[in-house]
Amino acid sequence: MQESIGFKLSRVPRLWRAVLDERLAPLGLTQTRWVTLYHLWRMGGGQAQCDLAKAIGVEAPSLVRTLDQLTEQGLIERRPCNDDRRTKRIFLTNKANPLLERIDAIVTEAREEMLSGITQEEVDLFEDLLTRIEKNGLRIQTRTVSEV
Repeated sequence: MQESIGFKLSRVPRLWRAVLDERLAPLGLTQTRWVTLYHLWRMGGGQAQCDLAKAIGVEAPSLVRTLDQLTEQGLIERRPCNDDRRTKRIFLTNKANPLLERIDAIVTEAREEMLSGITQEEVDLFEDLLTRIEKNGLRIQTRTVSEV
């Protein structure tokens, strides 16, 4: 059984994203765009581009094209940072709000279906276990890097 834990840990996020992609496709958003918008919405506007990239789990230069596309769609604005001219802050536009409310409703419905039959206590325990696994992995990774 334990041999399959790693496979399940990698398969479930792909399945989760596939369900969401299918349900969000009618909105005309690619996975990269909706994930970027959703993270910015959850984090709050005015995020530095590098912070948004870190939250999404991509390199900042990889995010530039997506931000260009979202700007062209009128869903975000880039503004210079008052404290650092090199930094751009990302803000959602008013046009993005109804779209994000729809995305949130779809994500909430999918989450409820994906977690069907699982109690809140089990969800809390699962989150705790995932956090501990993540911390163990980060500790191993840090130790491995420092040994090199």
